Amino acid sequence: MHVMNEDTLSSRSPAPLLDRMAHGRKALPIAVAFWLGACAAYHPLPLTDGTGAASVAQLGVPAGSMPLPELATHRFDPSDGLDVTETAMLAVVNNPALKVQRDALGIARAQAFAAGLLPDPQLSFGADLPHNSGGGLTKAYNLGLGEDVSALLLRSSHRHAASAQAEQVNLDLLWAEWQTIAQARLLFDQVQGLRAQQQELERELRALAPVDKAVQAALAAGNLNYDSASAGLNAMADVRKRAGDNAVALHQAESDLRQLLGLAPTAPLELTGAPYEADPDAAQLAAALADLPQRRPDLLALQAGYRAQETKLRGAILAQFPAITVGLSRARDTSNVITSGFSVGLSLPLFDRNRGNIAIETATRQQLKDDYDARLLATRGDIARLTADLATLKRQQAAQATHARQLDGARQSAEQAWRKGLLDWPTYLSIRGNALAADSDLIATKQARATAMIALEALLGRTDFVTPRTSKR
Repeated sequence: MHVMNEDTLSSRSPAPLLDRMAHGRKALPIAVAFWLGACAAYHPLPLTDGTGAASVAQLGVPAGSMPLPELATHRFDPSDGLDVTETAMLAVVNNPALKVQRDALGIARAQAFAAGLLPDPQLSFGADLPHNSGGGLTKAYNLGLGEDVSALLLRSSHRHAASAQAEQVNLDLLWAEWQTIAQARLLFDQVQGLRAQQQELERELRALAPVDKAVQAALAAGNLNYDSASAGLNAMADVRKRAGDNAVALHQAESDLRQLLGLAPTAPLELTGAPYEADPDAAQLAAALADLPQRRPDLLALQAGYRAQETKLRGAILAQFPAITVGLSRARDTSNVITSGFSVGLSLPLFDRNRGNIAIETATRQQLKDDYDARLLATRGDIARLTADLATLKRQQAAQATHARQLDGARQSAEQAWRKGLLDWPTYLSIRGNALAADSDLIATKQARATAMIALEALLGRTDFVTPRTSKR
């Protein structure tokens, strides 16, 4: 049997070789332990049943996590009901959609971290085992260490692009939080308005009950025919239908608000206090419009996305140049000749030259620019429309409030006259129907104005001119 390098080994003392082998056996476990310690470990994350919080009292809201100053300075105390600011605070912390978006931010930050890591070198090893045991033959090996230089050259572009994308995702999250706050305020106002409307309709049903009873009794006694009684019968049926429709809308609004707050479907929803109100003047609107692109999160996010795309385009242009790989090698052939060397690899930019990716990144940059311009133009148009709507709704609400108060006085006088027998029931029902319609129109106008105010504030991205009325009962 042929012994590898027998003459070479016999010419040296075995002690140094044995010492090196013993040292290697001691160092190997340390190196393996260090490598294993740097590796990530798997941890299970079980799925939940998705029932939501059974009560607001189970939830806490850290004020420091609020994206708006008026939320960060407000004390969260749901023990006496949720006011409009506490509702917005809870939505920011516990909204399921925002939790998913925060997870997306974690992914973007992880991608930015990955883009900044240096590429690992490539280690290669090969061996040749001679089958003919001729004299002077030995086992051959080839050991190489290589690195992709092009990846190192493009690392800065990739890292800057990933960082800008993470910034974009962070700003998109902030914009989503602002939208969630606006949605919470809208739903708070809708639920409160529908509850007030339901109470109004139930009061009307109770007030119409004696009239309906009298009409039914007159029909049964033959003192009225159905033609004459139709006004009384229809009045009760109309209010009953309106109460049913309003109850359905209330159920939907309460369900939407519970989902926004991450509450269980059966969780109590006690709301208290006045709705959110904002009414900026012309000077405040002009100031808000002037620096809108430097303040609103979604516009800032589009700007960050555009910067990321600029970096990607520059990276694609750099990638058109030859890709470079370098390496070091050490080898021994079967005749026991040991060599050391290096290698350099270059791609030949004859056909591809990364022209396809350059064209894609250029077109994508143009799309992002046009998207930003379109968003800004649409925003300015929406702000102008909402400003005009608010002026109209403000005048309309004032006129309807006066009209409703007048008809409410007429309704009270008519009720007293009817009870004394001084007014016939068809006229009495007509007055009550007109007063109820005026009250409903006033509630609807208040809701429309609140919706426009909240939408305008969200579009402007400023709250320093807003004085919310959030006092509890």
